[in-house]
Amino acid sequence: MRRIKRLDEGVKLRVEDEDDLWVLAQICRPSNLVGMLSHRRDSTTGTKEDGRAKSAERKPMWIVLEVQETAFQSFTDNLRVHGVITEAKIDIGSHHTHVISPGDEVEITREGGLPKADLNLLKETLAAGSRAKAGLIVVESDEILIFEVTARGIRDVSQFSMRGGGKRADDSTGVRRGFSEGVAKEVRMVFPDEMPLVICGPGMAREGFEKDIRALGAKNTITNAPTSIGGRAAANEVLAEGAADSVLGEHTIVKEVRAIEEAMTRMSTEGAVAFGSVPISEAASIGAIDTLVIDASLLRTGDGKSDWESIVSQVESSRGSVIQASVDHDAGQQLVGMGGAIALLRWKLD
Repeated sequence: MRRIKRLDEGVKLRVEDEDDLWVLAQICRPSNLVGMLSHRRDSTTGTKEDGRAKSAERKPMWIVLEVQETAFQSFTDNLRVHGVITEAKIDIGSHHTHVISPGDEVEITREGGLPKADLNLLKETLAAGSRAKAGLIVVESDEILIFEVTARGIRDVSQFSMRGGGKRADDSTGVRRGFSEGVAKEVRMVFPDEMPLVICGPGMAREGFEKDIRALGAKNTITNAPTSIGGRAAANEVLAEGAADSVLGEHTIVKEVRAIEEAMTRMSTEGAVAFGSVPISEAASIGAIDTLVIDASLLRTGDGKSDWESIVSQVESSRGSVIQASVDHDAGQQLVGMGGAIALLRWKLD
C-alpha cells in the first residue's frame, strides 16, 4: 500500500496487492467516507419505457460513499464497500457499491479524523511495505501439502496424498518417486520463479523434493527447513520457531503467530499471560501488558468508544505494543477461541 496524500480528516491511498485489501476492509468501517473513481448508470442517457431507462450509459465519475457495510473474503482480489452516495455528479442519496481492487486509488475520511486504531494499522502497513508472498510446502514420503503465505494469512493451495492407494510394497520406491516428481510439476505451475519457497517436513523426503523441483528448472530461492512433525502443524512450526526467517521473518503474520504461540506456552506453564476482557482490562489498568494481540475486528465493532479501544489506549500509554491480528491462519483461529485477544504480561498477576 502506498500513501498518496494526507487529507485533513483522512488519507488517499493506492492499493498495491491483495494484502492491502484486508487492511482496507478494517478501515472502511461504517460512517467513514470512501471516495474513488467508479461508474454509475446515467438514467438520462437511455430511452425510457414505463418510466425506467433502458440501455443507460455507465459513466465514470468520482463517487464518495458513506459506508454502511463491507464484504471481503481473504485471498480474493476485490473488496466491496456498500453505502449511500454523498458526493457525485448524479444520484446523491442513492445506494452504490465500490469494488476496490489492486491498482485502485481511494480516499478514506471521517468527520473529526480517522480513529486511532485505523491510523495505527495504516502506519504499520505503510512502514512494512510490500512483502513478497512465499510458497510453503510440507513434504512427507506419502503426503505433500502446499500453502501460500502472505503478510496476513496462509492460503491452502493443494493437497496430494498416496495414503490408502493400495500399491504393492515391492513397487513402493518407484511409486513414491513418481509421486514426488508429479507434485513437483504442479508446484512449478503454481509458484513463479520470483516467489521464494520454503520446503519443510520431518524426514528426508523434503530434500529429494527440492532436487525434483530444481531438475524441472526452478530458479526460486528455496529454504529447506526440518520440522519435528508433518502435516499442517509443520507449517505452523516453521512460522512460530523461525526455521525459515530468511524468507518469512519480515512478514506480519510471523509476528502475530509468534506472539500467540508465546502466549499459549505461558498459559501451559501458568506464566505471565492474560486472556478475557476483564483480566486484560485489569492488567492494562496497572501497566502490566507488554504485548496485546487482538483480532483487528474487535476494535471496529462500535463507535470508537468500546472497551477494547479504551484498553488499547491504556496499553499504548504504558509503552506496551498492540498487534492488530488477522485470523486467517491457525494461530489466528486459536486467538478467536480465546475470545479474540490475549496479552503477554511484564509480570505475573496474582
